[in-house]
Amino acid sequence: MIPELWTCIFSLFFFYVHGAKLPEPEVKIEVSYKPFLCHRKSKYGDMLLVHYEGFLESNGTMFHSSRHNGDKNPIWFTLGIREVIRGWDKGLQGMCTGEKRKLTIPPALAYGKEGKGKIPPESTLIFDMELVEIRNGPRSHESFQEMDLNDDWKLSKLEVKEYLRKEFERHGYPPNDTHHEAMAEDIFQKEDEDNDGYISAREFTYKHDEL
Repeated sequence: MIPELWTCIFSLFFFYVHGAKLPEPEVKIEVSYKPFLCHRKSKYGDMLLVHYEGFLESNGTMFHSSRHNGDKNPIWFTLGIREVIRGWDKGLQGMCTGEKRKLTIPPALAYGKEGKGKIPPESTLIFDMELVEIRNGPRSHESFQEMDLNDDWKLSKLEVKEYLRKEFERHGYPPNDTHHEAMAEDIFQKEDEDNDGYISAREFTYKHDEL
């Protein structure tokens, strides 16, 4: 049986300063709800849709809530590429859709000495998180396999153009062969490092805005 509440401390990564080992700050994770079925867990590079409420540990004040502030909708971000504070990147790995976690994040993994808005400098933050949805990120292995139509572990210009066409349609724009051709040429100039006319799986791992 899955425990109702458990705490997981992330592994420490060490660096040396004048020969002494210093631990990196930790994120404290408490899982308040985990679905019985979990077909996929979040990993670096995934796009996550989350609801959250943020509190100051010092006095319990809520400084922001996706459910009550702004448009009251959950937010999308890509895990692991610093779109959000480091505490989120660390604390939301290995999470199931529908799972809820409480993250306690030290200042060094949040807003540090500067603070931000309603968050004073050197604040430890608490976030109640709910993972609503997981999607493949633009540079994930799953996306590469989706683009690699003939499963040969490399992308041709035709495959890239087909992907661009589908993306345009998915976002409600009509296909534009001239535009797709120009975009594909630009992509290959920047990503086809060995100039063999294909983008390999290794070359694909580097971020490019068009893909």
